[in-house]
Amino acid sequence: MKRKFNHKNIIGVASCLFELNGHAPTEIKVLPSGRFKAKDGRPHGLAGWNLSEQSAKTVIASANAQQDKFLIDYDHQTLYTKENGQPAPAAAWFKALEWRKDGLYALGVEWTESAKTAISANEYRYISPVLSYNKQTGEVTGLLMAALVNYPAIDGLTDLAAAKFNLTPEESMNPELLKLLGLAVDADDAAVLSAITALKSGSEQVAALSAQISTLKAQAPDPAKFVPIDAMSALQTQVAALSAQLNADSVGKLIEPALADGRLLPAQKEWAESLGKSDIAALSAYLDSAQPIAALKGTQTGGKAPEGDAAVALNDDDLAICSAMGIDPEEYKKTKGAE
Repeated sequence: MKRKFNHKNIIGVASCLFELNGHAPTEIKVLPSGRFKAKDGRPHGLAGWNLSEQSAKTVIASANAQQDKFLIDYDHQTLYTKENGQPAPAAAWFKALEWRKDGLYALGVEWTESAKTAISANEYRYISPVLSYNKQTGEVTGLLMAALVNYPAIDGLTDLAAAKFNLTPEESMNPELLKLLGLAVDADDAAVLSAITALKSGSEQVAALSAQISTLKAQAPDPAKFVPIDAMSALQTQVAALSAQLNADSVGKLIEPALADGRLLPAQKEWAESLGKSDIAALSAYLDSAQPIAALKGTQTGGKAPEGDAAVALNDDDLAICSAMGIDPEEYKKTKGAE
């Protein structure tokens, strides 16, 4: 896998203060562990770059996945060759990276003869890596290349100095967009993709619902299936009135013959009408079980004037007592006449 470098998109550059001491080692610490910062303030707005064990593992995994080796050149000339037209010869190559407690190391460094000579002559003394990092958190995300340099930008450090190069930080996701998606500022690509997929799914559901609503609005109602509310209310009122009339007629047809044959007494008429309006079935059942009062079907003397105590007449209360207690009115009359 060939890599193309554009210094306008490089994340950052740092130079280690690890001195080569006049010889070209095969193992070089290219990045220190923990937080580190350049004396010119880079990375601006952050507490510094940070290399944790976890981020180092990510860098190593990326290195293992690529086919080509990492380049070590002179003074980062590879980044500027298109601008200044100067050649960018290699000083060394390496492939393997290893995490140790004090930082990230390049293993199996293969120096060119020219580089060995320059190092032996102390013409170059420091290693400056080109790294990528998250501009929101400063966490190191990758190692791109390294260079032999002579300009340590941080004085007094034992393992690292930032480089003199002022390169543009890596482009990362817009924090406002991440906020709208409900994600943290350091959200990775997978989290962003998941949030966008969920948002797209929700939008599709809303679009489908809107289409259904539009379709329903476009459909003209069938007059044969729908009537105005006022017309329906008037019809319901008429039906209720007719139902009440029919019920009243039915109740009347039950009560009138019952009054005539004595199953109902005149004093019970109002009660029977009320029962029939609320429950005509109950009224009908009562009248079916009630016993007619023979005395109410005609005169008890066959049209002849009553004789003696038989002339005693029964009033409505007497007849009600007879009906309730199942007493023959004639027998009751005799008892009342004897009083």
